[in-house]
Amino acid sequence: MFLYGFFLVPLWLIYRWVKEAQVVPNKSDRHVYITGCDSGFGNLLARHLDRLGYRVVAGCYCEKGEDDLRKVSSDRLATLQLDVSDSQSVRRVAASIKALVGEKGLWAVVNNAGVSVPSAPCDWLTIDDYKSMLAVNLDGVIDVTLSVLPLIKKARGRVVNIASVFGRISPFGGPYCISKYGVESFNDSLRLCMLPFGVKVLCIEPGFFKTNVTDSQILKNNIQKLWDKLPQNVKDDYGQDYLKSAFAKLDDRFNYLPDGDLMKVVNCMEHAISAVHPRTRYSPGWDAKLLWLPLSYMPTCISDWFFLKDAVKFKPSG
Repeated sequence: MFLYGFFLVPLWLIYRWVKEAQVVPNKSDRHVYITGCDSGFGNLLARHLDRLGYRVVAGCYCEKGEDDLRKVSSDRLATLQLDVSDSQSVRRVAASIKALVGEKGLWAVVNNAGVSVPSAPCDWLTIDDYKSMLAVNLDGVIDVTLSVLPLIKKARGRVVNIASVFGRISPFGGPYCISKYGVESFNDSLRLCMLPFGVKVLCIEPGFFKTNVTDSQILKNNIQKLWDKLPQNVKDDYGQDYLKSAFAKLDDRFNYLPDGDLMKVVNCMEHAISAVHPRTRYSPGWDAKLLWLPLSYMPTCISDWFFLKDAVKFKPSG
């Protein structure tokens, strides 16, 4: 039995490599709509696909993001101002894309826009803190997708959703993991619904990468603001030394965890868009493959122990 496996596994890997190496033709006739192109993965993907010859429609949150992207792109790339948390903005961009693509339809939409704050222990937050992040990370993904889904169906194209490995496991409090769990669920249900129409729905689940989402200074500023607004009884529950310890732990983790090679994620995005036979899920990053995903399959008592053993220790005041 071992010998069978010894020969079959390499053969299967070769078969998968050959199958996944096939790419769709006529890139110059295919429009790809990307959200969150001001910086990070979205910006890099927009420039990368533009160089490959795709007709990119880049949704940017601010005018500066549009201007900066146009300066380094070809005339094929179009930018549109987009706030994914605003349905009027989403509909306005969808109407512009419909006029742009015509009867060919839209080849792909990449739901990349996302935020990481507010993030903090659950009892530091209000329901409005949850709503503000869900409006971008989850509701925005759903709204954007539905706004262009008829165009995707017309082209028998792709929906690419950027979730996170933290849509599989929740190592910290707050709405971020909740939003990504929601993206995973939307992705799975949409994939089944779209199969009869020839539309492929793919999910990218990155580990830690160096983007604005994992910027330690942004995260610390957010934590400080939330701490300053807490009632005294909650501060007493955690103790006055908690904030200092939390910042030290955050700096320590973000010094070695985030991967600076954003192309690992962008290459997965490109494959999801361009491969004739894309994968259903991609998990870029060694931390995703070797730590977070295996841990998500462990018994709860083991994953809880893993997270708590290195958690910030606190001493209640009084």
